[in-house]
Amino acid sequence: MTTTAPGWHDIPVRDWEGRPLDCAACAHAGLHAAGGCEPGRSCMQDAYARRIDRFFREHRELAAQHLDHPYFEVRAIAARHTDVFRLPALLDDPDETVRLQVALRVPQRLLERLREDPHREVRIRVAQRLDGRLLGSMLRDPDYEVRRIVARRLPEALLPLLIDDSDLQVRLEVASRVPMPALWRMVEDGAPEVRRRVAERLPAALLTVPATDEDWLVRWSAAARAESPALLERLQDDAESEVRERATERLAELRAARALPPPTTLTLIPIEGGRDGRHRP
Repeated sequence: MTTTAPGWHDIPVRDWEGRPLDCAACAHAGLHAAGGCEPGRSCMQDAYARRIDRFFREHRELAAQHLDHPYFEVRAIAARHTDVFRLPALLDDPDETVRLQVALRVPQRLLERLREDPHREVRIRVAQRLDGRLLGSMLRDPDYEVRRIVARRLPEALLPLLIDDSDLQVRLEVASRVPMPALWRMVEDGAPEVRRRVAERLPAALLTVPATDEDWLVRWSAAARAESPALLERLQDDAESEVRERATERLAELRAARALPPPTTLTLIPIEGGRDGRHRP
C-alpha cells in the first residue's frame, strides 16, 4: 500500500473507483520500482487528473496503451499525449472530455466528423479550429457560443447569413465584420448595442439614420464620426447633453481641419549672372 507524497495531503490518493492504490498490482509496477512514477505525485491509476497528466507527460510512450481505459480522465489525458495517428479510434468515445481532447488535435479531415457532436464544448473547439471554408456548415448550430465563434471566423462573403441571428453576441460579431452593403441591413437591428457597432463602421455619408436613433449612445457614435456640418448642427440640438457636446467638438474638429492653409511650396528664383558671379547682359 502507498501513502500521499508530502505536499499533496489535501487530495486523497485513491484510484478512479475510490479504492487505495495498489502499486504491486499495477501494470507499471516495474516502472514504479525504478522510480519512474510516484503515488501522490505521478500515477496513472490515481483519480486526480493532475497526477495522471504528470505521469503521461513523463512517459508519453505509454499513453497509447491506455486509450481504452475505463476511467474517462485516463483516456482523455492519454489522448492529449499519444501519437495523433491513434486518435481516430476516440472520435466516438462516450465521454465528451475525451472527444474534446480529440477535437483539439485531430487534422481537419477528421475534425469535420465532430461538427455535430452532441456536446457544446466539443463543437466550440471544432468551430475554433475548423477551416474557414467549412464553417458554413455550423451556421445553424443550436448553441449561441458556437455561432459566435463561427461569426468571428467565417469568410466575409457568408456573414450576411447571420445578420438575423437570434443571439445578441452573434450579431455583434457580425456587425463588427460584415462589409457594406450588408452592414446597412443592420442599421435598424433590435438591439442598441448592435446599432452602435453599426454606427461605428458605416460610411460617414450614411450616418443620418444613426443620428436619429432612439438610443443616445448610437447618436453619440454618429456625432463622433459625422463629416456633414449640417448633420452636426442638427445634433447640437439633441435632447442628450453628451450628444450635443460631442457634435460641437466634432464640428470644431472639421472646421479646424478644413481651415488649414495649403502646404507651403518653395519657388526657385534663378540668379542672374554666370558661375563667376559677374553680371551678364
